[in-house]
Amino acid sequence: MVHSRGKWFLHIGITKKTSDFNSKDNPQIVGIDRGLRFLATTFDSEGKTLFFDGQKILCKRKKFLEIRRQLQSKGTRSAKRKLKQLAQRENRWMTDVNHWLAKTLVAAYGSHTLFVLEDLTNVTFNTDDLPKSLRNNHRSWAFFQLESFLTYKAQAIQSIVAKVNPAFTSQRCPKCGLVEKANRHHETHEYWCVRCQYRCNDDRLGAMNIAALGQEWLSGVKHPKITKLTAIG
Repeated sequence: MVHSRGKWFLHIGITKKTSDFNSKDNPQIVGIDRGLRFLATTFDSEGKTLFFDGQKILCKRKKFLEIRRQLQSKGTRSAKRKLKQLAQRENRWMTDVNHWLAKTLVAAYGSHTLFVLEDLTNVTFNTDDLPKSLRNNHRSWAFFQLESFLTYKAQAIQSIVAKVNPAFTSQRCPKCGLVEKANRHHETHEYWCVRCQYRCNDDRLGAMNIAALGQEWLSGVKHPKITKLTAIG
């Protein structure tokens, strides 16, 4: 029993038996690139892409940040109390967003799906290429919470989440294999390969490379990663 804001809530835990994911059951593979401009960009086995827009999320986070700065500048006991309440409200909202996104992904692709994410453990995000207004958001958004929610929601429908090495997933051309950091243009959100001239949305490109690593994982490679090939001549 939980009492909150004058109301009582009863939380009941349940256990549900589900069949295990079968890698030999011809599962579809969905690469998921997580970010801010798009909370998630997916690329599946059929070559289809879904974009989950994050602009409204960024606007709301900006409002939270502005209110936080105003309260911090006051420094009063009342302001500190409101800061704590604000943090709790923002965390609840972030949790709701991640629950919604995880639920939507599971509903969109269904059972027998291999969802592939970058393993962000011990990864420090490089925000130097991002506008200053986005750097705080990138550091503080709950990427790991989404991973957790997606993992248990996927298991409930005989799907699974696999994590792959994030190195070069935003730099590798999926057509010719060239890995070149300069091919990605943050200002236009575009990837343009200098070798084969392949052009693509940069978020979609990340999802494509993640999905390709997922195929390797499904084939039995324990720690699939992109091997860097440099330009010749």
